[in-house]
Amino acid sequence: MGLLKEIALLPFAPVRGSAWVIGQVVHEAERIYCDPAVVRAELARLEEQLEAGEIDEEEFDRQEDELLYRLETGLRGGVATGNGTAR
Repeated sequence: MGLLKEIALLPFAPVRGSAWVIGQVVHEAERIYCDPAVVRAELARLEEQLEAGEIDEEEFDRQEDELLYRLETGLRGGVATGNGTAR
């Protein structure tokens, strides 16, 4: 029965392959986005921008909150994968 199903779905193989590739790209982007090392480096750059006067305190606070959320998400492993499990 599985062979018949695969034969019937053969015309959709390019779409299924594309969906898999897109899923892999999204998975990797999420991993990098919440990588604690990347987020810590961005926090350090943000602090340097504040000290250099490139951004004001309000902008610093806004961006810091976003980065801390990303850091917390990365440390918890809270980014969901495509198969319903969390990393």
